[in-house]
Amino acid sequence: KNSLQKTSTCSSVNSCGIFDSPYALNLSSFTKLIKRLQERHPEFSRREIAEAVQEVRKNNNGVLSGLAISSIEEKASAIL
Repeated sequence: KNSLQKTSTCSSVNSCGIFDSPYALNLSSFTKLIKRLQERHPEFSRREIAEAVQEVRKNNNGVLSGLAISSIEEKASAIL
């Protein structure tokens, strides 16, 4: 039996402000990206930043894979 339990995901920002998606960056990369964007744009909330990253994903055919984190950061900054 698989010892890891599957958790449900959705393509939205949850109440904690964390983006849940099976297509999102891995958590470590996502956390680093959000932190960098928060440092770069302190005037925006974590939720707004996560929504900008979601918009980048939407504009990239629904995926972030294949994009460098620096590229995602630039694209999200342009949206913000």
